[in-house]
Amino acid sequence: MCDNLYVVGLGPGAETMLTGQARAALAAADVLCGYTVYVDLVKPLYPDKETYTTPMRGEMERCRWALETASAGKSVAMVCSGDAGVYGMASPILELAGEYPALNIEIVPGVTAALAGAAVLGAPLGHDFCVISLSDLLTPWDVIEKRLQCAAQGDFALCLYNPASHRRKGHLQRAVDILLAAGKAPRTACATVSNIARPGQDKKFFTLETLRDAPVDMFTTVFVGSSTTTQQGTWLVTPRGYRKA
Repeated sequence: MCDNLYVVGLGPGAETMLTGQARAALAAADVLCGYTVYVDLVKPLYPDKETYTTPMRGEMERCRWALETASAGKSVAMVCSGDAGVYGMASPILELAGEYPALNIEIVPGVTAALAGAAVLGAPLGHDFCVISLSDLLTPWDVIEKRLQCAAQGDFALCLYNPASHRRKGHLQRAVDILLAAGKAPRTACATVSNIARPGQDKKFFTLETLRDAPVDMFTTVFVGSSTTTQQGTWLVTPRGYRKA
């Protein structure tokens, strides 16, 4: 009996950004389990492995299946994009884990979009920052609004996940209006990165006032600077403060 369940962050999608720990977990697993799109990212690397996929909105069913299958003796890798613990599957798996006390669960970190996108831009997260999802599918918008207001008032750099989808067309515009009303300067340096570490990767620079009309979709990550963030050529830089020390 293996009784192993790995919850594996795959990073942003490129094979080169899989960590060594993630590769080892995927190689050790009998079954690859996850949202169809994410399993498809790694299935070519392990063509002989069994797979189990569910569509979007099937997360809890998928988690229950992974826990049951691992408890029955197969080693399972539950995969998700980015980091397993950042808007990933580690949380729902561990919410249910108490029902399977004999199961060995390992959370395998990955490169989340905030870090991979920041590397494309340079150093937008060089000082204190917040990561906020604009999806109100699981979080009420009034909670998201309060978090945006607090981040603006604290002069944090921001990384915004899920700025738009097929059904959420105006969330980035609403977020920008909230940040401006809460005190972020209209000329704050901002940027977007689309298709991070995938074909078609692209970065674009904005100010906060022009970010409102930026073209974004579910494959875009948005970066909003702090008051010290500057665009330096093709880089976005938030200084840590060493030059003043």
